[in-house]
Order: sequence, then structure tokens, then C-alpha cells
Amino acid sequence: MTKDLDTLATALYVRTDDLLKTSPELAPWRPRVGFEPELTDAELVTLAVIQALLGFTSERRWLRHARKHLGHLFQYLPQQSGYNKRLRKASPLLKSVIRLLSADTTLWTDDVWVIDSTPVECGRSKETVRRSDLAGWAEYGYCASHSRFFWGLRLHLVCTLGELPVGFALVGAKADERQTLLDILTVDPELAGHRPGQTLIGDKNYFGKEFETALADKGMHLLRPARKGEPERPGAGLFKPLRQIIESINQTFKGQLDLERHGGRTPDGVVVRVLQRILAMTTAIWHNDTIGERIHRSLTCYDH
Repeated sequence: MTKDLDTLATALYVRTDDLLKTSPELAPWRPRVGFEPELTDAELVTLAVIQALLGFTSERRWLRHARKHLGHLFQYLPQQSGYNKRLRKASPLLKSVIRLLSADTTLWTDDVWVIDSTPVECGRSKETVRRSDLAGWAEYGYCASHSRFFWGLRLHLVCTLGELPVGFALVGAKADERQTLLDILTVDPELAGHRPGQTLIGDKNYFGKEFETALADKGMHLLRPARKGEPERPGAGLFKPLRQIIESINQTFKGQLDLERHGGRTPDGVVVRVLQRILAMTTAIWHNDTIGERIHRSLTCYDH
């Protein structure tokens, strides 16, 4: 395989199609009686990933571009409303493909993870906050990295040192980072179930004896910088360079995959657009790993 967009799209389509053939229950539900969609579910997933990689935040503009330039990959393309409805219903399928591709890389077995969260802004005006369907889930929070308040959600990521996302959660801006991490590991017990001695590297917010005990019960060891008034913790010299990995991953989501310009206006819309970007990065890492590229989180060859 080669490092270009068409090859990545073909490989993703084949992998997704094989998954749906062996596990048809993962496909979005549709009535038994009726027309079969002209765009298959595997093509829908592939189309969504290419959209994220090429940086199209407008679905209308994306479909116009796809009709002109991607006819050799897709025989049929839906209208914007049909694409949007099908994509929102495909969230469980996107999550399944993310896991499938992640577990199919050499990075999946890394015994060190880095953990952090990043803001996902959902609105700026007071009128948006009052009228948005996201009210009650989205909330005001503070971003220390940019020294500003925002209204929206936070994307919590668990990544390997090879920069592969292996766990994630999208929660309110004020949600406790420690509880969110424990929820990620509880909801997906297989993630940590076969990894005794797994090491997690986090920032100062991941603290507390009860929290560390809960992680130890799952076979995990936490490394973090010492908080004010605490004695120096072991491995402190490793934190700064390794912490930059998660910051770099967050920047890829925001700079190259336009996470902050997701355009979601409803809970389902925001969720699928975030999943779309996680799948796009995972697909690029999976493809680069498969073809033997040294830099796994490289999207440059796929963004044009």
C-alpha cells in the first residue's frame, strides 16, 4: 500500500465492509421493508473520514467537492440532509470501527498511556447558550492552556506514547477529570482488563488517594507531577517531554482536523462530529502503521 488518500480510503472501506459482513448487527438500524440505500454503510464511514481529513466543516461544501473530485471512489452521493441523518445514526458504527482499527495496530499494546482533556467549544453568545439544544450538557468551563472561559464540552483522551487514541469521553466542561477517567475504564472493561501494570501519565489534576487506589485495583500505576505541598514524586523528570505528546495530539485535532469548528448544534450532531475526527486520526495512524511509516500521526499526505 502507498501513502495517499485514495489508498487509505480503499483500505478503510474494505476493512469496514469486512466488519459489517461478520458483524451485521453493528450497522445502523433500518426497516426490513424498503429500499436499500445506494450509499453503503462502509462507504458512509469512508466518506466521513475523508471529509475530516480534507478539512471540510460544511457538509454542503463537502458534498459539492466530493461530487466533482471523488466520483472514482463513490458511485452515488446523497444530498446534505440525507448524509447528515445517516451520519448521526452511525455513531455506534464509528465507535466500533475506531476500536477495530486501534486494536489492529502495533501501538495498541503500548504499556504507557498519557491522559488529558481539551475544550470543545459549542457556542459564544448568550443567546446561543439560552436556546441551544446542548444546554444542560454543555456548560461554562475554564481552559488553563489559553487562559479563557468557554461554553461547551471537554474531550477526554487516553492515548499511547505512539499517539494512538485508545479511550475517550465527551462530557460537560466542569466534569471531574478523575471520575471521567474511571468511567472510561469502567464502561470499557476490556481496555484495561488485559493490561496488568499499565502506566498512566497525567497532570496535577489527577490526584487523590482514593483515585489512585481505584486505578491500582484495575492494575494501573499513575505518574503525575507533585502538587503544591507534596513531596517530589518518582519519575518527575519524565513528565514534561511525555506530557507534550498529548498536547501535540490535541493540537492535531484542533489544527488539522478542525475539532473546534465541528458545527454540531444538537447532542447527536456534536457526538458524531467528534467521533468523525477521532476515527480520521485513528485511520491515518492505522494506515501509516500498516505501510511501515516511521511517523504514525502524519496527516499531510491525506489532507489534499
